Amino acid sequence: MTHIPPAEPQEESLGTLVAAASDHISTLVRAEIELAKAEFRFDAKRIGTAVGLFGAAAFMAHLCLILASFTIAYALIGAGLWPWAAFLIVTVLYLLTAGLLVFIGMRRFKGLTGMKRTLRSLKTIRTGEPETAPGAVPVPTVQADGRRDPARPGQ
Repeated sequence: MTHIPPAEPQEESLGTLVAAASDHISTLVRAEIELAKAEFRFDAKRIGTAVGLFGAAAFMAHLCLILASFTIAYALIGAGLWPWAAFLIVTVLYLLTAGLLVFIGMRRFKGLTGMKRTLRSLKTIRTGEPETAPGAVPVPTVQADGRRDPARPGQ
């Protein structure tokens, strides 16, 4: 880093002022980058710790679900069911729950719009044509010889 000694305000040339400003700006940018790096490292450590704790909690919750499944099965056995029937009931209960969750998830996927507006906007930017309002009927263009171009779908 080059340090330019301050001179009298009347004696400083434009080149000296530009060099000083450039030096100050580069020092400021470097300092901001170092600050961002330090903050990122601190946040990354905290996020890593939090993810690890969430993973441990999820593992323990999974173990509790397994133990609860055995508890339900043995409660059914205690109510007089055969052991195989009790465990089969618990298994079928979980299969039905999983099937319901898959069904709900698939319905959520079907509701996705697929970023239609963004794709239309990108197409407009790429072609350079003005964007029409959604649901608007495109107007056919008239050529120089008087013929009309048919409106293309999706335009």
